Amino acid sequence: MNSLSTDRHKLIEAVNALPDETLIELASFLEYLQYKSTKEKEVDNNKSSFLMSIAGLGASMETDVSEQDEDILKNEIDSVRGWGLKADDPT
Repeated sequence: MNSLSTDRHKLIEAVNALPDETLIELASFLEYLQYKSTKEKEVDNNKSSFLMSIAGLGASMETDVSEQDEDILKNEIDSVRGWGLKADDPT
């Protein structure tokens, strides 16, 4: 027998050896373990969903902007107001 089967067999023997009064508490604990296991899976799924949802943020159609970085920054950073779109000069 493999280790998992042996462990299950030992658990079954331990449950069978328990007094009847403790079975309600054991059942409650098992329900808690099932609930906890389900919640952990949901958290893992939410984490991966979140990461997938933000994976495309900042995606650009431009493949190489390294040569244009200074021009891009000049157009996006105002020397007085800081980061943001520059207001077009009316002149």
